[in-house]
Amino acid sequence: MCGRYALHSNPEVVALLFGLSEIPVYVPRYNIAPASQVLIIRKNEGGMVPAMVRWGLVPRWAKDPSVGAKMNNARAETVAEKPSFREAYRKRRCLIPANGFYEWKLENGLKQPYYVTPSGGALFAFAGLWEQWHELQTCAVITADANEKMAAVHERMPVIVSPAEYSAWLEGGEIPLRPCPDTVIDIRRVSRAVNNARTDTPDLIEPEVR
Repeated sequence: MCGRYALHSNPEVVALLFGLSEIPVYVPRYNIAPASQVLIIRKNEGGMVPAMVRWGLVPRWAKDPSVGAKMNNARAETVAEKPSFREAYRKRRCLIPANGFYEWKLENGLKQPYYVTPSGGALFAFAGLWEQWHELQTCAVITADANEKMAAVHERMPVIVSPAEYSAWLEGGEIPLRPCPDTVIDIRRVSRAVNNARTDTPDLIEPEVR
C-alpha cells in the first residue's frame, strides 16, 4: 500500500515538469497522510490541468463519504473490475505528483520507516484515479507488487507512470500497471518521527543518523 508521501517541490517546478500553464498554490508537505487535500493532474479538452482533492476515493454510488477512509489505494490487479474503482478507471484517471513516499519494515519488533525517491532526482507521478461525490472530489493511488529493490522493505508500491506514458494513462490507454524498474528508485532509512502523521517537517526525509 501507499500510506504516506511527500510533495515539497516549488509549484513552478511541478508546473514545468507536467507542462501546466498554472497550478494551485500549496504548502510543502513532508508527511502527507490519507484524508489530506492533495494535488492531482488530470486531462480535459485543453490538456493537463491540476486540482486539489481529498485523498481517499469516494465512489459516486456511496451513501456516506466516510467509505473513502478505506479507499486510499486501488490494487492494479483488480482496479479494472472492482466496483469501487472500475468506473473511475475507465473515465477518471489522474497523475499524483510526489517527491517521494514512505514504507515501513518491521525491525526488532518496531516499524521502521524508509523513504523512497526518484533516482534521477525528478518527481514521481503515481498512477491515480479521481472521483466526484456530490461536491466532494477525491482520489486514490494505484499500487502494484514491489520491484526487487522495494521488496526488501515492503511487498507493495505505487505504480509510477513514466513521462512518455502520461498522456496515454490520462486518456484511458492500456499502459502496464506494474512496478517500475529497480533503477528508477533510491531508498533510505529515515527517522521514526514520520510514524506520527501530525509531524510534518523537512527533517523527516533526511537519512537517519545511526
